[in-house]
Order: sequence, then structure tokens, then C-alpha cells
Amino acid sequence: MSLKSALMVAALGGAFATGASLAQQPAQNPMDVVPDKMPFDVPYGAPISLDHAQAAINAAAAESKKRGWKLNIAVVDSGGNLVAFARQDGAQLASIAISEHKARVAAKFRRETKALEGGVQSGLNYLLTLDDVIASRGGIPLVSDGKLIGAIGCSGGTGSQDEVVCKAGAATINK
Repeated sequence: MSLKSALMVAALGGAFATGASLAQQPAQNPMDVVPDKMPFDVPYGAPISLDHAQAAINAAAAESKKRGWKLNIAVVDSGGNLVAFARQDGAQLASIAISEHKARVAAKFRRETKALEGGVQSGLNYLLTLDDVIASRGGIPLVSDGKLIGAIGCSGGTGSQDEVVCKAGAATINK
């Protein structure tokens, strides 16, 4: 074997060894990334008043009625406790508890329930092990003067319908 051939074989062998060692290294787990700031770090504020909760429900109900959807709408305070609730005529009975659950989760986790839905869909299945999680859109935090004062949850339609109605209600607070 010539010197040129020997060098070529050695180089190729080295390349294969390097490729093999790279292939054996596990990919970095995205959960190992440490963010500089806390995500969803909205401070809790004083609980939403009944008047504001009812205004949010009225706006959500008006949007739902305009579209011909029959939904359940719940507003909770900053601690996740029910403040106001409306069940539109003919709304699905199972969705009574779901609307409150969505609102409670949005308040406790300080984020839209859509974020949890997206996390589960992208493979972050550990989210399902957390207490009181609902991974379905239609729960939105209510923030006033930079503080979380409650959340609104809607249920009875598809997740996207619930979200549209919730956004109409949340718009009375989140400006």
C-alpha cells in the first residue's frame, strides 16, 4: 500500500470514528435549558371584583350569542375561586365544570390554557403529571395594572370557539 493510500485509509477511519462518537452523544434535552427570566412571571393582585367579573361574562356571552354558540362561562379570582358564572340556554352540562377548571388553571398557572395544550401537543407530556392541569384552550388570565386579578374560562364548543369567546370577555380587563 502506498503512503498516499495509507493516509487516505487513516483519514477515512478517523472520520468514521468521529462520526460514530458524535452519533452516540445524546441530543440536548430542551428541558435542560435554563432561561434568564421566569416565564409567565405576572404577580398576583387583589381579587377581581364582582362587577368586573360580570362585565367579562357579559362581553363573552354577547360574543357567544352573536355567533350562535351555547357556552358556559366562568370567572375566578386571583386565587382560583369562582366569582361569577353564566350558563347559556342549551349549553352542554359537562362544560359547567370544565369552564371553571379552565379559568382556575389560567389563574393558578398564570398563563392561557392554550400554552398547556401546546406543550402537551409538542411532547411535553410531563405537564399531564401536574396537579389541576387542563390542556385545552379557553382559559385566559385577567390582568389589571400588571397584576393577575383572576381568569376567565369558557367551555361547550370546540377549543377554538371557547378561546374566541374567552378573548372577548378578557378584553374588558386586559387592555
